[in-house]
Amino acid sequence: MRADTSVRSTHLPMARPKAVTFDVGGTLIEPWPSVGDIYARVAAEHGFELSAAALNERFRAAWQARRDFKHRREDWARLVDRTFGTLVPSGATGTFFDTLYDRFAEADAWRVFDDVWPALHSLTQLQVKLGIISNWDERLRPLLRNLKLDEPFAVIVSSHEAGYLKPAPEIFLAAAHQFALAPAEILHVGDTVAEDIEGARAAGMPGFWLDRPRNSLAHIL
Repeated sequence: MRADTSVRSTHLPMARPKAVTFDVGGTLIEPWPSVGDIYARVAAEHGFELSAAALNERFRAAWQARRDFKHRREDWARLVDRTFGTLVPSGATGTFFDTLYDRFAEADAWRVFDDVWPALHSLTQLQVKLGIISNWDERLRPLLRNLKLDEPFAVIVSSHEAGYLKPAPEIFLAAAHQFALAPAEILHVGDTVAEDIEGARAAGMPGFWLDRPRNSLAHIL
C-alpha cells in the first residue's frame, strides 16, 4: 500500500495502515448524471426550462468562487442562488431550493465510482478498518444509507457533526480518536490536495491523493 504525501501523483511506500479513511464527494461518489442535470430537472418541475450544460458551467464558477463555505443549508442556498443567477426571476430559487436540497440526499442523484466496492472489499479482507472524513452536512448519513454505502465504515466523521472542516486537523483527529488509533496508523484518501492531503498531513496522517483519472482506488492496495 502506498501513500501520497506530496502534491503530485508520486507515491511513497508505507507499512499497511490499520485503518483507511475516505473523503466522499469525488472520491467515493459523484453527482449523477451531473449537478447541472439535477438542477435542471428540479427547475423544470417548477416551470423553468434550463440547459443542464449551462447550469453545470455556472455551478463550477460559483463553486470556485465560494468563500466561507461551511456546508450548511444556508451556504447551499446561496450557492444555488448564484448558480441560477439571472436565468430565473429574482427569488425564484426559494420556490424550489428545498426540493433540490432533499434531492441530493437521494441515491439516484449520485453514482458510486466503479473502483469503490472492489477497494473496500479488498481492504476488509486485509482486516483494515474503514472510515469516512468528509466536509458534508446532515444529509451524509442518510445518503450513505440510501446508497447502501454505510455498512463498511466503522467510523463516519462529517464536518456537520465534528464542528470542523477539512483541512482542520481536528476533524482528522476526531476520526483517529473514534478508531482508538494513532494518526500515523491511518491512511486518508481524498481527491483534493489542500483539504485532504495537506489536512491529513497536519494531523499526522499519511495521505493518498486520488487524482482521477490518473489513478484509482486500486492504487492504494
